[in-house]
Amino acid sequence: MRQNHQKRFRFLYLGVTVLFFLLIWVLMRSCASGSSFSESFNLKTEPKKIYGISLGEYSANKYLVKKDEAFGTVMDNLGIPYRRVLRLLEISKKEFDPRMWRYGDKYWVFKRLDSSKVADYFIYESSDTEYVLFHLQDSLYVKKVIRPTKISNRVVSGIIESSLYETLSEQNVSPAIAVRLSEVYAWTIDFFRIQKGDRFEVIFEERYVDDTLFVGTGRILGARFVHFGKEFYSFYFEDDKTGIRDFYSEKGEGLKRMFLKAPLEFARITSRYTKKRFHPVQKRWKAHLGTDYAAPRGTPILATASGTVIASTYNRSNGNYVKIRHNATYTTQYLHMTKRAKGIRKGIYVEQGQVIGYVGSTGLATGPHVCYRFWKNGKQVDPLKEPLKRTEPLPRELWKDFEKTIEPVKYKLDSIVELSISEATGIK
Repeated sequence: MRQNHQKRFRFLYLGVTVLFFLLIWVLMRSCASGSSFSESFNLKTEPKKIYGISLGEYSANKYLVKKDEAFGTVMDNLGIPYRRVLRLLEISKKEFDPRMWRYGDKYWVFKRLDSSKVADYFIYESSDTEYVLFHLQDSLYVKKVIRPTKISNRVVSGIIESSLYETLSEQNVSPAIAVRLSEVYAWTIDFFRIQKGDRFEVIFEERYVDDTLFVGTGRILGARFVHFGKEFYSFYFEDDKTGIRDFYSEKGEGLKRMFLKAPLEFARITSRYTKKRFHPVQKRWKAHLGTDYAAPRGTPILATASGTVIASTYNRSNGNYVKIRHNATYTTQYLHMTKRAKGIRKGIYVEQGQVIGYVGSTGLATGPHVCYRFWKNGKQVDPLKEPLKRTEPLPRELWKDFEKTIEPVKYKLDSIVELSISEATGIK
């Protein structure tokens, strides 16, 4: 009998010991995971929401519009009666156009978690920044919701190895910034002569939804570009009273000039203005009193300054071409177009930067390019060597506001430059 009691005691002792070590092991696991018992078992949190709809009450499923799938087809698959669909379309005329419904667009369906599994809400993502919410049951309603966006400033710098576009692309910067920089500096920097070793710093806006979803770039606030060893600052400034919204140098000088540096946004110079060149078609030496810019066929050709079209026609040598008189001093001509832009005819007035035609190879041309010709006082000259007048500087009465606006931007740009120099030289 005594032996039986001892065996039971040892068994009980062994069981208690095992439970004790099991409890210690659970506690250690809990500590290692950074959770307490209350966090693991008693924590009460609000159900997650998507588009303001609680996942504690609804299931949410995302879909993509299939090829040739109509809005009505989706509604039918969800069990929404035809008359109700018509009513939804009627009350959503201002918020939703079913003709804009496209293959690959995103939409969500929210169904009740109870036994009915009824589809209560339908969300159509019309863009990254807005969506349309349909309530499908009982009191029908439709509303468009604009998602709040947050603007943050991004700073990027780089040394050009091949092109501005590629240098920015390597840093995951939207191509729009390369285009906008080329527009800002179109009057001061020849982007067709950018060389390896040129550098830039730029501060620009980026827009995000929910702090994580990138939805686009905003304004360029300031930039510094070093080209052929010379630095060019640009700062964005706006004034509501005067309506000024433009870029200026750090000295308040207007960056724009009477003429753009080139008639194309992106291209390369293949032949410069010269008094003697071997013509590739005629096979003889002759003067080439223009500048050739090679670009893909169909690239838009821009008027380098505002003026009146004095010729818009075709001949055997020039192909399709446009000639513009800008004032009593200057005239420009654009040759070898594949076609002239719609409405570009003799006698009309065109604005600087307006598309007047498209790159081609009509006339005496071996490949797609535009031959850009430039007259000053009736004589053809080299446009790349012409000192061209700037636009008006910033009015003196706005200087205080301008300096206050650009001070933090310039400080940031200069800080990037100093940091780059210290990293390159090892001097801090």
